[in-house]
Amino acid sequence: MNASFRCVRFLPTQLWHSGKAVNASRSLSFESSISLRNLYPSSSLKIKTPSPSDIPVPKGQRFSGYIPIDELTITASRSSGPGGQNVHKVSSKVDVRFRVDDAKWLDEEMKAKIKDVCKTRITSDGYLFVTSDKTRSQQLNIANCLEKIREMIWKAEGPEKMELTEEDKALQLRRLEAANRERLLKKKMRSMDKQSRRQKNDDF
Repeated sequence: MNASFRCVRFLPTQLWHSGKAVNASRSLSFESSISLRNLYPSSSLKIKTPSPSDIPVPKGQRFSGYIPIDELTITASRSSGPGGQNVHKVSSKVDVRFRVDDAKWLDEEMKAKIKDVCKTRITSDGYLFVTSDKTRSQQLNIANCLEKIREMIWKAEGPEKMELTEEDKALQLRRLEAANRERLLKKKMRSMDKQSRRQKNDDF
């Protein structure tokens, strides 16, 4: 079915056949000026699910955010939170998990980082899991779980730690010493101020 808006109107008419009037109809069609065909004349208007290679990786990162749904284990259950009587009838709470070592969409270095950073979210069998009962919609909770997984992977990926040079180390040391001197000076001034007030009270 073409992704466009059409109005079709059938108009009655008469045709003569063998000397007799025969009722027939002819159609007139109208296509809106804001239909997809008119807005995007060079597009095929076909919906296509992108493959991992079609999704660009953000600059400075190694994970594009693509998570293949067929490699996840999704389990739905009834939510225990508030929400009226319907909450106990609909399985809206979602548990999404995948085995890190079997994830084909992650390279080995990324898998190692995830297992190191996300220890509390990985079971003894090696499954990384997240849950969501944020909404009363199962599909929206699945989307929320996928977003959680993306955030965990991006956090595990993290920026590369740069090795400090000797000059940078010396600069950090000088700043730390200056901060300590300022802190001790303020502490000494507060102590002297307290002592001065104490002496004034004793004079009275």
